[in-house]
Amino acid sequence: MASLGNHSGRPVSMDSSSTEGHNEKEMEKISSFDGTDNDRTSQHTAVEEGNMEHSNEDEELLKKDADHTKTSLSAQSSFGWALFWIVVNTLATIGIVFTNKAIFSDPSLKLAQLTFAAFHFFMTWLLLFTLSRPRFAYFIPRRTTIREIIPLSVAMSLNVILPNLSLAFSSVTFYQVARILLTPTVATMDFVLYKASLPQNAILALVPACLGVGMVSYYDSLPTADSNVKTTSSLGVIFAFSGIFASSLYTVWIKSYQRKLQVSSMQLLFNQAPVSAFLLLYAIPFIDTFPPWTEVPVNRWLMILMSGMFAALINLSQFFIIGQTGPVSSTVVGHLKTCLIVALGWITSGRSVGDKSIFGVFIAVGGIISYSVVMLRQVAQGSK
Repeated sequence: MASLGNHSGRPVSMDSSSTEGHNEKEMEKISSFDGTDNDRTSQHTAVEEGNMEHSNEDEELLKKDADHTKTSLSAQSSFGWALFWIVVNTLATIGIVFTNKAIFSDPSLKLAQLTFAAFHFFMTWLLLFTLSRPRFAYFIPRRTTIREIIPLSVAMSLNVILPNLSLAFSSVTFYQVARILLTPTVATMDFVLYKASLPQNAILALVPACLGVGMVSYYDSLPTADSNVKTTSSLGVIFAFSGIFASSLYTVWIKSYQRKLQVSSMQLLFNQAPVSAFLLLYAIPFIDTFPPWTEVPVNRWLMILMSGMFAALINLSQFFIIGQTGPVSSTVVGHLKTCLIVALGWITSGRSVGDKSIFGVFIAVGGIISYSVVMLRQVAQGSK
């Protein structure tokens, strides 16, 4: 290594005193520099720590804001989807009632009820099959034996066929108001079969509901001189009450079968629908009267297809409504559909506002709404 020297190349010589003095001065400078640097380093470290603390606080605040925003957006999205499916369910329910009424108003299709029900069962199974696929995976299929499911499948068939026959021989208003009797009938069956009782206020609320249905049954079935007024025939009344009994038994059995087979409602329906359709195939040739298919108008075929699509939408939307809303929302939606169908049925029936059956409608609807309020309060008190 070359020695440090002057430009002439000679080495620089210093005496000891000057060297020591120079070294002391240099050490003082170095120590002073070191002290300053240490202070600056400690200050810089303190600033960095302060910045890190502020940064952590900012990150926590940002995280909280992000979580709050995410929760708000999730709640808004959930509410939006729930509202969407409620609208879909309401429109599909109204659509299927009036579409089926239009289909059954054709005498050539009125007596093909079993075929019509089998078509609906097939559409229901197709929808459930799609929802069970891994791409959607809304539920996991669980197989049951045909022997286990046959009684419930028969009840399911009657639950569809008898109300459809009631609709074919009744006015829409009577058909919908009569369905209010499902609630007291199911309550009675639960009491007889399983000793399940209702609160006294709920029982009292069901009394006017039953009286209102009775009033509508009487006044709606009276003959009228006005051919534009749609009335209910005696067959319509018989089919309505038979359908209410079948639907109530089906409703009670669903709970029992779910407990016995350890399956969800969707899993149970997935097993029922094809069995019900298969059983109807044996009875269709002996019961149904088919029209010449070539004489059925195109618009009737379109209505039949629409009815199947409405049935699929009702099942699909009901699945999402149950998952995203509580019992209060589901109950309100049910009453909303009843009121809308009754009102639209009344408008299309040709009856005047002063018709006596309107009093029965108000009494029946008011009674079932009062019953729902009592039961919801009972559930709320039980959950506390």
